[in-house]
Amino acid sequence: MYNLLLAFLASIFSFQTPLASTNIVSDYDPSQNVAIFNNQELPIPPQKFAETKILGDSDTSANKRIEVNLTNQTLTAYENDNIVGSFLISSGKWNRTPVGTYKIWAKVKSQKMSGGSKELGTYYYLPNVPYIMFFYNDSVAKKLGFSLHGTYWHNNFGVPMSHGCINMKTSEAQIMFNWADENTPIIIFGKYIY
Repeated sequence: MYNLLLAFLASIFSFQTPLASTNIVSDYDPSQNVAIFNNQELPIPPQKFAETKILGDSDTSANKRIEVNLTNQTLTAYENDNIVGSFLISSGKWNRTPVGTYKIWAKVKSQKMSGGSKELGTYYYLPNVPYIMFFYNDSVAKKLGFSLHGTYWHNNFGVPMSHGCINMKTSEAQIMFNWADENTPIIIFGKYIY
């Protein structure tokens, strides 16, 4: 019963720090070498920001979209209704990742993310989160900071792990970052069954 109460409280009080959406910039800090995830310290691996192979035929007129299936914990990239990539993801615990149709409004190669609750064991301080693609719509404000991004603090893809963002393997987030354009639609649907 105590664990259920903690999970309930965590689902209510463990949010990301609001984002100042007017000044999104990359803030990679090579001096940072420690991150915190769920109140646990862990090392930050060095980042190398390089161009990667672009998915599909990279035709700039291609009709691109990203679909995220929360039930199966997958992300699929499409060009003109053809699948050009499919990856495992980790969405938000407590079904926190919003469903709906969104568009990418900003892309940054690296930024710090923080939030959660120390008291509930969900605190995180994650410098140098790589390959971030922020998304929003009329119901989900930019300042909430929902995004697709690379993840160095866990390797448990296929299971919800985040506070609402779409976690990807860093190498796969890099591929998507280089493929997707600002305004690329992101369609999020389904629900993870615990």
